Amino acid sequence: MSIEILAVLSSLLALGVGAGGALYYTKTRSKSAKLPQENDPEIIDAATRAKELVIEAKDEAFRIKKAAEDEARNIKRDAYEQERKLTSKEEVLERKSGVLEERERNIASRSEELKAKFEEVEKVKSEQIAKLERAAGLTREEARTLIMEAVESRLKEDISRKIKESETFARQEADKKAREILVDAMQSVATDYVPETTTSVVKLPDDEMKGRIIGKEGRNIRAFENATGVDVEIDETPGELRLSCFDPIRREVAKVSLEILVKDGRIQPARIEEVVAKTQKDIERVMRQAGEDLVYKAGIHNMPREIIDLLGRFKYRTSYGQNQWLHTLEVVKLASSMANQIGARVELAKQLALLHDIGKTVTHEVEGSHVDLGVDIAKRYGLHAEIVKGLAAQHEDDFPSIEAAIAAIADAISGARPGARRESVEEYIKRISSLENIATGFSGVEKAFAIEAGREVRVLVVPSEISDADITKLAHDIASKIQEQVVFPGEVKVNVIRETRAVDVAR
Repeated sequence: MSIEILAVLSSLLALGVGAGGALYYTKTRSKSAKLPQENDPEIIDAATRAKELVIEAKDEAFRIKKAAEDEARNIKRDAYEQERKLTSKEEVLERKSGVLEERERNIASRSEELKAKFEEVEKVKSEQIAKLERAAGLTREEARTLIMEAVESRLKEDISRKIKESETFARQEADKKAREILVDAMQSVATDYVPETTTSVVKLPDDEMKGRIIGKEGRNIRAFENATGVDVEIDETPGELRLSCFDPIRREVAKVSLEILVKDGRIQPARIEEVVAKTQKDIERVMRQAGEDLVYKAGIHNMPREIIDLLGRFKYRTSYGQNQWLHTLEVVKLASSMANQIGARVELAKQLALLHDIGKTVTHEVEGSHVDLGVDIAKRYGLHAEIVKGLAAQHEDDFPSIEAAIAAIADAISGARPGARRESVEEYIKRISSLENIATGFSGVEKAFAIEAGREVRVLVVPSEISDADITKLAHDIASKIQEQVVFPGEVKVNVIRETRAVDVAR
């Protein structure tokens, strides 16, 4: 409707414009003429032009009106088409909704049927299980136990075979390369030294010297013990006396001081204090020089002076009879060789090897394990965080870096090689007994013998209790338990033997 009104208004506007133009033109011409004339060609031409404009305006208005009517019809047709499509879609949706509702009803019905059948099956299953239990005389749990035992028995041989195959494969793959690296490292630093021990025996020229050392009413020996911090043991052994002290440095100071006093012959309290003080300074210089020599031979630079002084104490300290100074130098050389061959950081490996026992230098002064004390020393003097972590994990199975593992391996090689260490008879017997007790603690083991100085455990089993398939797993279990509970140098081989003998006598 608005389009039709617009068309009419446009027509009227065109007529007005045309008429106004003609009138304006006529008036203009009449003013300019002195005597108006009706038959003037210009007036006639203006009137004609005005009529043409009116006709054109009417044509334009008609065209606009027709276009508006066509557009209105198109809009009505489109609206009708959209309405028809919407009606069709609504009908389709109604049909689909009906189908879905029908499916939901079918699913609900099917679910109820399945639930009823499931309950029926469970009921039948329970009845059958009860009948089987009554017939077999076993409960459900007992039957399951029997089945599991049967399966385990059948699989035991496979498990043992898999363990053996895995161990063999790993050993073959790793041993070749490891043997090459370790042999090269050991050959390059092999030494023939016999482990030193910090002696506490002082030789005397004669037994009369014992009386002079004791002094009048024991004043000389008391002054000596107070100045050195050691205990002097004088017994009936001719030509010697013993010095007893848990601190190897103080024991060395006492030994050197007493040798000087015996040689000098002037043994009295004032002289004792003078000699002991001088000897302490001499020993400190010797230890400082020993620390510098150790760091120099290890090829390590920029080590704090305090740590060098602590390393010098290794000169007078032993572990299982092995001199710590020589042991540390050997560990550094082994670690350097192995790190160089496998492409690890040689400098870090050498530093960890040099400091792996640094805590032992203060164990007689501060409580705690040498590992914890070594970590505290490294932190106190600002060593690198990787060194601190490596020292903390030196006796663990999980190493923070390959260099820490190399240092631990080098330490084990140096301590385990023949002739490097010794242990007391009591410790040896205790270790041997522990190995045998662990082996005999397993079911089916008849006897166990620790042979070759505790480097092999030979285990004899009862054939009726342990099958051939069981012995591989038994050997693995015994070795694992020994590794967890016993401290030993090198490695311990577990050899499990199962044999059946038949004996008869011919008469």
